[in-house]
Amino acid sequence: MGHMDHFSAGWVTPVLSYLMACVGSALGLRCTVRALDSEGASRRNWLVLASVAIGSGIWTMHFVAMLGFAVDGTPIRYDVPLTVLSLLMSIGVVAAGVFTAGYGRSRVTSVVLGGLGTGLGVAAMHYTGMAALHLHGTVGYDPTLVIASVAIAVVAATAALTLTLVVRGPVLAVLAALVMGLAVSSMHYTAMFAVHISLAPSSAPLAGVTATQFIFPLAVVLGSFLFLASAYVALSPTGAGRNDSAVAAALLREVEMTTA
Repeated sequence: MGHMDHFSAGWVTPVLSYLMACVGSALGLRCTVRALDSEGASRRNWLVLASVAIGSGIWTMHFVAMLGFAVDGTPIRYDVPLTVLSLLMSIGVVAAGVFTAGYGRSRVTSVVLGGLGTGLGVAAMHYTGMAALHLHGTVGYDPTLVIASVAIAVVAATAALTLTLVVRGPVLAVLAALVMGLAVSSMHYTAMFAVHISLAPSSAPLAGVTATQFIFPLAVVLGSFLFLASAYVALSPTGAGRNDSAVAAALLREVEMTTA
């Protein structure tokens, strides 16, 4: 049995991974609210951005946390196609949940189905990402903890959507992002504690790349995207702000016509 260390880099990786999960969740949930205040192509675009934000946020959280994962007696490599697939799967499954929440006629049904889809997206990303793991040995799981990890993701994602879509307000928006970030982090470490590794010592080279060769640069790119997109959303006018601007522009035109 291989001894696993989930915090080989200290507390930097869990704290940074939680921060990335909160940023992605805050951005995605905020975009979902914007979508509900919009119609047509605008609603669709906000929901697409929400899906990318949440999906890439939870992916970044997972692999930043994995930078601190080590197993005594074996190096670790990652399969590039499966790692990329885990990112695409994360965005795709979360999109199904977010679009359900965005277009559902019943708020209760939207929250339940949206939370289910988003939670399953978190779980699907995690276990696909774990399938990309290459080491000298085999990876197994405790079924009870696997089920618990999926349940944590679904319940907390549903709670976050409830706080975002049912009850509005800046304080609750922050709370929803913290809840969602905690959900992703809790799901990740619960799932990691479900892992057990049976080593098969070997001197043969492992296929794949190290975390610093591929995952770290991609995580930096996605993290930068999340922060820049957050700034854009924060600075872009809300529906009320757009209406106020339109009214102000109309009044300005009337003044100009009167004084002309």
